[in-house]
Amino acid sequence: MLDRRTFLAAAAAGALIASPAVAAPIPLAQLSQYLNSLTTAQADFTQINADGTISTGTLYIHRPGRLRFDYKPPAEMLVMAGGGQVAVFDGKSNSVRPEQYPLSQTPLSIILAQNVDLGRAGMVVGHRQDGNKTIVTAQDPERPQYGKLEMVFTGNPVQLRQWVVVDGQGARTTTVLGDLRRVNGLPSRYFSIPTEVQSRS
Repeated sequence: MLDRRTFLAAAAAGALIASPAVAAPIPLAQLSQYLNSLTTAQADFTQINADGTISTGTLYIHRPGRLRFDYKPPAEMLVMAGGGQVAVFDGKSNSVRPEQYPLSQTPLSIILAQNVDLGRAGMVVGHRQDGNKTIVTAQDPERPQYGKLEMVFTGNPVQLRQWVVVDGQGARTTTVLGDLRRVNGLPSRYFSIPTEVQSRS
């Protein structure tokens, strides 16, 4: 017959076996490898802006350094990155010239880099598991004043599902991605700021 202490020890061991193991976050090296493999990709997106408004559209990525947000009506916006610059075209503006600033001044430069290395010293300031999601918070260690990028990944296979751009003032813009699909090339005009300016002139 089992004495009380033996019974309790056996019950505790059984409980540990029965409890589901807490999943570990996807390793940073594996996430870096995945991001580096996204040379050309596209996805539908829903964007939740800092003021609470919601926009939708199609995202195009052409790494390194190129990205395009095509917004659906009623938004009259186009955002593109190319040539080291980010351009914001506003269809409601009287000017065909976009608001423009260096790509290096936005946290999205982290995933558009020639070589994404989340293991770089000072790059990742948060790495955790939440249910089936791995959440990574990263910043450019040389330019932390420009904000952070919170990325949400799922595994089996690894896929980027969402990111949150937190600017230098703490404002948050969330982009929720549909199925991020690899594609066989994208038109160069999608990422050419001068070509877009000329088309609007």
